[in-house]
Amino acid sequence: MRIRTTTLALLVAGSLLATAGCAKEDDAPPAEPAKPRAVSPVAGCGKGSWTDPADLDPDRAPARCAPDTPAPRPLPEKRDLTIATGTLSAEYAAPLQMAVEKGEFKKEGLNVALKVLPTPDALPLLAKGDIDAQWAAPEAAVMNGITSGFDIKWTAGNFSPDPRSKSGLWVRLKKGESADHVPMAGRKLGTMIGKGSVIAYPMGKALKKHGGGLDEIQFQQLGSADVLTALENGGTDSAWLLDPVWRKVDGDKRFAFLGGQPQAEPLGGLLFGPNLLKKDPDAGVALLRAYIRTVNTYFAGDYKADEGFATELAKLISTDKQVLLSTPSLRMDWEIRAGTTDRLQEAYRAAGVSKGDEVPESKAVNRTLYEEAVGHRTAGGHGTAKGRK
Repeated sequence: MRIRTTTLALLVAGSLLATAGCAKEDDAPPAEPAKPRAVSPVAGCGKGSWTDPADLDPDRAPARCAPDTPAPRPLPEKRDLTIATGTLSAEYAAPLQMAVEKGEFKKEGLNVALKVLPTPDALPLLAKGDIDAQWAAPEAAVMNGITSGFDIKWTAGNFSPDPRSKSGLWVRLKKGESADHVPMAGRKLGTMIGKGSVIAYPMGKALKKHGGGLDEIQFQQLGSADVLTALENGGTDSAWLLDPVWRKVDGDKRFAFLGGQPQAEPLGGLLFGPNLLKKDPDAGVALLRAYIRTVNTYFAGDYKADEGFATELAKLISTDKQVLLSTPSLRMDWEIRAGTTDRLQEAYRAAGVSKGDEVPESKAVNRTLYEEAVGHRTAGGHGTAKGRK
C-alpha cells in the first residue's frame, strides 16, 4: 500500500508537470511585479479583523469583523466565477454554500458556481484559468504544481478544530499501553487520506510523540466506510478518524486519541489561480469579501448553539441534524498562519511524496487580498510572514 500511495502521488506530480508547460506558454507572468493595491479602512472591521500571522498561540482568537461586514462593494460589471471543491457535504465547506444561499456573492456582483472536482482534476484547470478558485488545501500535489510553474496561491484559510474535537489519530491499545505512550513505529495506519494530504503534518507530529514517524508506519488506504471497521476489528492498528466518526470510539478504553489538527492553524481554504491573482484581482477581493462577511454573519462563534441555524445548516450540507450536533462547531478562520506551508512540506518530504526544492512561502501564499477586504494595510508584497516551526 505504501507503493500504491507513493505511485499515485508521483503520477499526479507528473501530470502537473506536463500541464505546467502549457500553462507557462499560455499565461506567461508579467515581467514586472504588480504594483501594491490601495487599501482603505473598512467600516465594521476594526483591530480584531486581523491577527499577526506569526501568532501561533493555540488559544488565539480568530479574526472577526462585525456581522454583515465587510459591506458589499458591487463590481462595475458582473462576473461569472467557478469555484471547485472536493465536496459539498462537509461542514468545512458550508461557508461557501451559505454565501451562495444567502446571496452574499451576488451582492458583490458575482455569479458563483460551485463545481465538485477532486483536487488532481481541478489543479490544471485552475492553473490554466478554466476555473477561478479552488476550495482545497496546499497538498503535496499543489506544492509540486507550484514548483512546476503553476501560478497558484493559497489566499484564505478555512477552519481550525474546537479544542473539544477529537478528530485525528486514534490507536488500538495493546496490553499495558496507555494514551500517554503508544510505540507507533512499525504499526499499520488506516486512512482514506493519502500521505500527500495536509493531514500528513499533524499526523507526523502525533506519531513523533509516540516513537514513530511517517516513514516508520505502514499506510493502509481504506474507503471512508472501512476505516472505523478496520480499527474496531483489528484489521489496522490505528486510524485517522474524521468528524463525526471518532464519536464511535470516544470513551472506549480499548482505544486512545493521540492528536489531531493543530489548534488555531487552518490547513486549507481558497486557492486562487491567474484569473483572480493577476487578471481580475478586484473580483478576487470581492469573492473574499463575501466569504469573510459570511463567516462574520453566520459562523462567527458557536453557530450550532442556534437551533434554527443548525437545522438550516444540516439541510444545506445534506446531513442529519443530530449527526451535525454530535461534534463541536468548527472555528471558521479566513487567515493563514506563518510557516504553515513550510511545515506541510517538511511532512511531505518525510512521507516521500515531495521532490525538489522547498517552495518558499512567498510563492505559495498571498494574504494581501483578504487583508484588503478587511481594510488592513501590511508591508510585504505577498503577505509573507515568518513564524516558528
